[in-house]
Amino acid sequence: MLDPARLRLLREFAERGTMTAVAEVCGMTSSAVSQQLATLEREAKVPLFERAGRRVRLTAEGQRLVRHAHIVLNALDAAEEDLRSASTPRGPVRVACFATAAVHRLLPAIAAARTRHPGLHVIVYELEPREAVEALRNGSCDLGISFTYSVIPEDPPPGVSRRLLGVEPILIALPAHHPAATGEVDLRVLREEQWIAGSQGTTDHEMLDRACALAGFRPNVIHTADDYALALRMVREGLGVGLVPELVATVVGVPDGVLLRPISTIEITRTTHALLRTASPAVNAVLKLLGG
Repeated sequence: MLDPARLRLLREFAERGTMTAVAEVCGMTSSAVSQQLATLEREAKVPLFERAGRRVRLTAEGQRLVRHAHIVLNALDAAEEDLRSASTPRGPVRVACFATAAVHRLLPAIAAARTRHPGLHVIVYELEPREAVEALRNGSCDLGISFTYSVIPEDPPPGVSRRLLGVEPILIALPAHHPAATGEVDLRVLREEQWIAGSQGTTDHEMLDRACALAGFRPNVIHTADDYALALRMVREGLGVGLVPELVATVVGVPDGVLLRPISTIEITRTTHALLRTASPAVNAVLKLLGG
């Protein structure tokens, strides 16, 4: 009989392409992954892998087994959820969430859960959207709260469903004395400004690049900050201007000397979603409290 744990490793290999990547995700060594997959090959009694230069790839039989593995593992996951299910939500729900949504949505939901569902225990992991998706896919969390920007359209990964939680505009943060801070701001008048952006490689940094490209220029990013409170204080000190979601004003607060203004050039929004793979009573209870 084929071992489900080894089938999970095979499915991960099909998605990630290398033993090293599978090992990192599953918390194993590469040699341990190789040994487990070699054992699976012996159990299957057909060649599952073949050499392609210095790398290993799936054979046609290996690809067929991956398709069966998806069916078998999904059925096992569903069986476990069914056995854990009960009419009253209970047990742990691990939630991966970015900071502003945690303050604005998740913490109030946890407070409400204490009264409505005493048997429910919510565990919080602060993770950025891409990390939350990965945690959901590898099973280290049960629910993810993520966001997408309108200028960076993105579909959920296969096997993950998405529930809408809210949409908010992106605003421009300016020093109060800035000439453009009197009303709606045309991004094009800021083409010569110094900019404050999220770290290179983050979605926030990419959003700024896309927004300015749509306005016809490349932003001169001088400073990077992933903490909105820090970014707003940098704006106050005259280090540059930046883009922030409207929710930041509620969660972080806007310091004296900084104004948040709407953008007239283009409409940029941030949409917050709840992401899940299976909807147990406990997960559904948290979703309801979140407003999803």
